[in-house]
Amino acid sequence: MRRTVVTAALGISLAGIVLPAQVQPPPAPWRGAGPVPCVGPDGGISQCPPAPRVAAVRAGRLFDSTTGRMLTRQVVLVSGERITEVGPEAQIKIPSGAQVIDLSQATVLPGLVDAHTHMFNTRGPKGTTEASMLIAVQNAQADLRAGFTAARDMTSHGNGYGDVEIRDAINQGRLDGPRYQVSTLGIVWGAAPPNPAVPQNPLAATVVRSADEARAAVRDQVAHGADWIKLYPTGGYSFAASGEAQYLLMYPLPVLQALIDEAHRLGKKTACHVLGGEGQKNAIVAGCDTIEHAFGLDQEQADMMVAKGLYYDPTLQRYIEPYMDDVDAKNTGGKYRMIPIFEKAVSLAAGTKGLKIMMGSGADGSTYAHGTQALDFEKLVKRGGLTPARAIQGGTIVNAEVMGWQDRIGSIDKGKYADLVAVSGDPLADITELQRVRFVMKGGKVIRNDLPAGTAK
Repeated sequence: MRRTVVTAALGISLAGIVLPAQVQPPPAPWRGAGPVPCVGPDGGISQCPPAPRVAAVRAGRLFDSTTGRMLTRQVVLVSGERITEVGPEAQIKIPSGAQVIDLSQATVLPGLVDAHTHMFNTRGPKGTTEASMLIAVQNAQADLRAGFTAARDMTSHGNGYGDVEIRDAINQGRLDGPRYQVSTLGIVWGAAPPNPAVPQNPLAATVVRSADEARAAVRDQVAHGADWIKLYPTGGYSFAASGEAQYLLMYPLPVLQALIDEAHRLGKKTACHVLGGEGQKNAIVAGCDTIEHAFGLDQEQADMMVAKGLYYDPTLQRYIEPYMDDVDAKNTGGKYRMIPIFEKAVSLAAGTKGLKIMMGSGADGSTYAHGTQALDFEKLVKRGGLTPARAIQGGTIVNAEVMGWQDRIGSIDKGKYADLVAVSGDPLADITELQRVRFVMKGGKVIRNDLPAGTAK
């Protein structure tokens, strides 16, 4: 007789333990070594997770991402993965036997959300699948320890559908990492006919040359597990002799529209890598859900984004790094620079009423190390013109909304996942505090705690 399996809303119950939905108890009686283990989706066994605990987090300060205000002397009650109560300490009764986590001298925030990561480093010609996966796991764990409990991964950098595997492994509890939504390969435009002598790399971006091919590519990536479809309406940029920035157009508008419409038909969203020019305008006209980078954003386009309910993800730190000036100096003899053009675009967006600005880093293992993405909060404030509260909202509640997870993450509210981070100081006074995260909890599990109880900064 097999052990009875009771399915609950959050998973499978075994002797008081709530298991991930993909994990099951083995046949009874257990004839192997040690206590009865759990069985993963591949049939392999592992120790069952411990029974869920009740915990109480005492927060000296607590950032309310919904209102953008800082609250004081709050208590967050956690049972298993979820928040069960939150409120002033005078109103919240801590249950007897609950684990008390004392962050009374710290600032507690919702788990941070990075809307533009690349968990895989770019795969070189000699790279192996095994090495790439290990690097991706290392990157994901660095992000989690830095306080990013959720992320939207924006293409696997030549590693096929490996991001789906890592997303699923995290969801199954096989390794610690952010809650991911992934975009797999991405879809690019093929201006030239295919060359039979050079077959397409199945691990790299899908190349399309017509609207029909575009729709088929979207269907294929969704069938393989893509949460998002990553698109590239513009290529690189250059400067004319007059100093005017020029941007390379990729897909014709009908093809771009087909890509976006097919994704939406399948219930998926699209993210568009754009730098400026006609391709950028096309992405907005076609209704791409998130506009990424947008160096040449102007007021007309920003207003159109507001009217269409689109979101802006600048990835500001990634494109004001010194190498950008190095490239421009080489290409223009030092005459023209993209960085001030980009900063002007972000400042314009910050001043556009109703435009929702996301926090996405573009961390990619080349010029931006994983685990350091909180640099983007600082840049959004000091170089992009956002208030600290609005920048933090971009990396919490706004990103949760973009991902369709506003009922799960993004704020510290009853019923949401117990994804919490803490810093010693006040990030509304000093936004760089987010670069020094000291405490991380994901789904009620403490990932790190470097804040001694009752100890000030």
